Amino acid sequence: MAENRDDAGLKAAIFNRLTRGEFRMAWDGIISMARKALTKREGLGPSYENRDHLQRLIHDCIYAKGGDVSARARTVELGAVYLHLSDTGRELFHDILAHDFDIDRQVLAEKIKELEKAQNQKEAITAEIALKNALTPPRISLLTQFSSLPNGLKLLIDMRATLLSRINEDQRLCKLSLDIKELLAAWFDIGMLDLQEITWNSPASLLEKLIEYEAVHEIRSWGDLRSRLDSNRLCFAFFHNKMPAEPLIFVEVALGNKLSANIQDLLNKEDDTIDPEHATTAIFYSISNTQPGLAGINLGNFLIKTVVQELSNQFDNLTHFATLSPLPGLKKWLGPRLADGNEEVLRPKEIVTLKERFACENAVLYLSEILTNDWYRDSNTSEIIKPILTRLCAQYLLAERRGNKTLDPVANFHLSNGARLERINWLADISETGMKLSYGIMVNYYYELADIEKNHEQYATKTHIVASRGVKALLK
Repeated sequence: MAENRDDAGLKAAIFNRLTRGEFRMAWDGIISMARKALTKREGLGPSYENRDHLQRLIHDCIYAKGGDVSARARTVELGAVYLHLSDTGRELFHDILAHDFDIDRQVLAEKIKELEKAQNQKEAITAEIALKNALTPPRISLLTQFSSLPNGLKLLIDMRATLLSRINEDQRLCKLSLDIKELLAAWFDIGMLDLQEITWNSPASLLEKLIEYEAVHEIRSWGDLRSRLDSNRLCFAFFHNKMPAEPLIFVEVALGNKLSANIQDLLNKEDDTIDPEHATTAIFYSISNTQPGLAGINLGNFLIKTVVQELSNQFDNLTHFATLSPLPGLKKWLGPRLADGNEEVLRPKEIVTLKERFACENAVLYLSEILTNDWYRDSNTSEIIKPILTRLCAQYLLAERRGNKTLDPVANFHLSNGARLERINWLADISETGMKLSYGIMVNYYYELADIEKNHEQYATKTHIVASRGVKALLK
């Protein structure tokens, strides 16, 4: 027994000492210690991908008796086992958690009956508490234990990221994903996040993550990265103190004196001569979520508002805050409508223009065909198509809905944040991605600080989109 107490004390000391990347590096050593203390055996074997064995390990973590150190050692062992599993083994692990450690519906039915039979307030409250406990799946205790480990939050985030690819095949897996999301939402509350500016002098490991995680406009080289962190270019990110080396979400900002209308010009630093101290306008041109497992936990709206406040405090001349944003859903929405050949998609004047200019029988089908080639390189063709596509883009943003939300996910994000739909920019992104997703069109969303909350309420409660006169005029 004395030997076991020494092992337990050593494990506790290790846990108090481990931080950041040291924890993952020490997984193998800890699992060996945990197995020696708990089962008198060392090492991982093929049996760990056996369903019965995994089920027993999970069961022991949730139900086995013992002190806090023993419980934590079992959790460490299971976490290390999970990290060593193959993709198939992890799917099996998720299936076991989802099906074998969910709520007991028979017990739940009994607690509901007890509540219905309650004769007085004391019995009712007792029954309500018992019902609440019956509604909590046993796996919650294990997930909570994971979250308390030094690198446990990252484990849960990655576990949920894997689950999200399978939730449509099994409602139990969907429910498990929601359980993890609820835990993560508590951990990643805005009050627990730190805003940090990322500069060229930040650790190289962090700069490498920017290159890896950039999801909107690819960072092509270290030189490209440096240009995005130099002079009038800034980058801010949210961090959590339990994941200090992992940016959760970051935004890239360009300081200038006007609304940017072209992403290539912005990335090539056409306004590089502007002194940041004299800039009047901040353009948010790229927002990247780095952790897929945090999907549905809205960090972006808080990031933009926090950065706006930070920039306002840092630069006295900044009075305008806007975005240069992609339209990832435009072509997905419009392409099939044009391919159908129904000319009702276009207005009569647009049909006449296309038929007269291109001598085609079906204006919609011809437009669909034009948009499959390098049409934008021909200025005459581009000028004919411009008013048609910009009008259809305005329709897509202002009139089309999925439930109470606009169809485009980026538009929905900024409108939910309280931004105004300010301007539609023609051929603003002629990169391969920009042409593929939105025919090169981009949008400015404007954050009028005094109107943010009002705009948010109008969109959230009345599905009303606040837009500039210029955008509205496109639909007339």
